[in-house]
Amino acid sequence: MKLIEEYRHDSQGYDPTFISEGWQVAFLNYAPAEALESIVKLDIHFRTDEVFVLLEGRAVLIAATIAESITYDLVDMKPGIIYNIPKNTWHKIAMYEGSKVCIIEKDNTHVSDFAFHNLSAREQKDLQQAVNSLNI
Repeated sequence: MKLIEEYRHDSQGYDPTFISEGWQVAFLNYAPAEALESIVKLDIHFRTDEVFVLLEGRAVLIAATIAESITYDLVDMKPGIIYNIPKNTWHKIAMYEGSKVCIIEKDNTHVSDFAFHNLSAREQKDLQQAVNSLNI
């Protein structure tokens, strides 16, 4: 009898791989849409924190405050460290080829608990410069 369940996501992009009572675990694997140069919007969740764990590769976690301008808090993620984005915080992740991230949050967040801030061309360039200034 097999008691331990296994879940995988081997293709590109986001997949809410395991959804249970009140929470979910997703994989986000590198896809060109996740590259720094492809980021055109930030996300926010109103009812849940969102936890990120880098499994492989390289990724930069981006948090932001939006007022008259955007202020970024950036982290060059290290494998095996839990990073939390509190609810009501604008965020995104810049991924590099070969990277894989595990995401834990309330269930069905990807269905109904989100909003987007579309970045202007200037804001996109500023974000790219901020991430690139990490010298990683």
